[in-house]
Order: sequence, then structure tokens, then C-alpha cells
Amino acid sequence: MTDQEIIDLYFARSESAIDESAKKYGSYCSYIAMNILYNKEDSEECVNDTWLNTWNTIPPTRPSILRTFLGKITRNLALNIYEKQSAKKRGSGETSAVLDELSECLADTKGDRPDDIPDRITLTDCINRFLEKQSDDSRKLFVRRYWYMAPISEIAAEYGFSESKVKMTLSRMRAALLKELAKEEIAV
Repeated sequence: MTDQEIIDLYFARSESAIDESAKKYGSYCSYIAMNILYNKEDSEECVNDTWLNTWNTIPPTRPSILRTFLGKITRNLALNIYEKQSAKKRGSGETSAVLDELSECLADTKGDRPDDIPDRITLTDCINRFLEKQSDDSRKLFVRRYWYMAPISEIAAEYGFSESKVKMTLSRMRAALLKELAKEEIAV
């Protein structure tokens, strides 16, 4: 079933939209949730919440790319669960490491206040422009690490690089991003 057909099912309020979404994108959403939460039960709950959130969002929203739309919902839900869990117990893990790595470049961009929305949009645009200037491999490493929160070892194995090369590339990219943000006068 095509993405457009699935979206049309949501607009028709057909419950089969959830089944079709789960068939086509369940593994993808589970992968995102597991990389953040590292717990099967929490990841399953997160993915189930993704379907509910999608059901409540479509309509009126009509996503142009369903996969990205579902991935973003899953990622945000997983990060919310992670925040709640780490507030209870300050743990370590990949998510904590990724957030620590990015904290040197980015201020808290949670955007809880309406006044924060223009700053988030400006920051997003700047990061997108920065990534467009990067090589294909560098861009893929950056996205795999900081969007999907994949472990360094997994990224290295997937792209055939040593772990040290992945770490060095990401470190250089963070430094370059920091310079880019400063050049564009975006608070970090």
C-alpha cells in the first residue's frame, strides 16, 4: 500500500490506517524508539503511542512524507519517555551520550514557550544549510548519530569505517556546526 493510500485511510477515519502504518513502518519506528530507550516494553509502548498520535493528527495534517512524519512522532515520544525516566534515575547510555555531545553546540531548544518557536525554526534552517554543505558520508554519519541516536559501533559497522574515524568525523562536524551557528549569530 502506498503512503498516499495510508494517509487517505486516516482521512477516511478507517482503523485499517493504523494496521497499514504498523505493517509498513512498524520496524522503522521500533528501531528509532529502541535506539533512544533501550527497552523493548518502553519501545513498544512508544510505537503504539505513535499510532495513536498519528490517528489524532491526521486529519487535519497531511504529511508529505509519511515515513519522516512517523519517525518524528516516534522520536519525540521516545525522547519524552527518556526524559521522564532519566529524571527519576540519572542513567547513562547512548541517548545520554548523544545529548551530551550535542549540548556543546546547541542551547536548550525544547521550545516550551511560544516565543521559542522562531529560534527553533532559525536553528533548524541553519543546521539544514550546514548539512547541505557536508559530504554525503559526513551528512549520513551526523543524521544516524544525532537523529536516530545510533551507537558509534553500529554506524562504523554500517559504513565500513573505524569507530575512531566516526568519532573524529562527528567531532569535527560539531566544531564546524558551532562555528556556523556563531557566524549566523545563533545563541548556543
